[in-house]
Formats: sequence, structure tokens, C-alpha cells
Amino acid sequence: MSNTPIKRLNWGCGSWTPEGWINSDFKDDPGVNLVADISKGLPLESDSLDYAVSIHSLPEISYPDLVPTLAELRRVLKPGGVLRVSLPDLDIGLAAYQRGDKDYFLIPDDEVKSVSAKFIVQMLWYGYTKLLFTHDFIIEMLQKAGFAKVERCSHKVTRSPWAEITDLDNREAESLFVEATK
Repeated sequence: MSNTPIKRLNWGCGSWTPEGWINSDFKDDPGVNLVADISKGLPLESDSLDYAVSIHSLPEISYPDLVPTLAELRRVLKPGGVLRVSLPDLDIGLAAYQRGDKDYFLIPDDEVKSVSAKFIVQMLWYGYTKLLFTHDFIIEMLQKAGFAKVERCSHKVTRSPWAEITDLDNREAESLFVEATK
């Protein structure tokens, strides 16, 4: 690696805007330094970022917009750049529902009480979620978007050359992790 500073994107950051990242969201919140609607393109040069991370943001994208969104994230990565995504894992949620594990779900009892209701509200995250994810589905979509290599990862474990790419990882119990290389 060269002495050039690492350029990294926290796409879909919401109000979580850590230092040292280009924090991007469509809302102009404090700490968001790149306000943009990805469907209109990110105001970043092609091949300009070492890596990008998206934590639980893709579920708010509709199915027809998913591959174009992933392709736009790919566009701004340098050749060999990596996109790390963390997503709510439908398979984990289904397994918790099937075993009746009420404690798995983050939805409080004053919202809904039954396991099935908690499953539905959590998977749809109070109506914000437009798309559900499994490993196989996101891998297929990343491949459609043109990524050369797509691999499953784990919480705080990367296959990329940047150990700090996992710094934003959270929500281990409910998430899947995948890295895609341009």
C-alpha cells in the first residue's frame, strides 16, 4: 500500500457519522458530509475510494433500484476496492421465529407481543424495510452489479486488506456480512 491516505465511504450512515469516513446519506443531518440520493449518482469521482461500507441501509432500497445502487457503489471504488455490507439476515430471523425465540427480537412487548408479530415488525423494521436479504440473494445481486469477487464474512472479520473496514460492524446477532471486490 502507498502512503496515500485511505479514502473510505460510510454509505447510508443516517445519524451515525464516525470521524475519518466520508459519511453519506440522503438526509442532511449533523456529521453527514456527503448528502446525496444514490439513485441520482454519488458526487464522487469514479475509481476514487479504497472501500465503502453499508450497515443496514440497503433494506430501504426497492428491488428495482438495488442493482443500480450496488453498481453506483462499485463505480466509486478503485479497482480492487471493496464494498462491505451488513444486512438484517432473513434466515436468522426465520430460525428465531420457527423456534419461538421471543427474546431474539428487538421489538418491545408494548409494541407487539406474539413471536410472529415481533418477526414481522422486525423484518419490516416498522415499515422502513422495502427488501429482505439472505446471503444468497445479496451475493447474486452484487454479482449482477459487476463485482468480480463476492464473499461471505463474519462480524468483525474481513477478507479485505483493510482490517479497519470492520470498524462500523454492529448488530452481530441479527446480521449477515458480505464483501464484494471491484
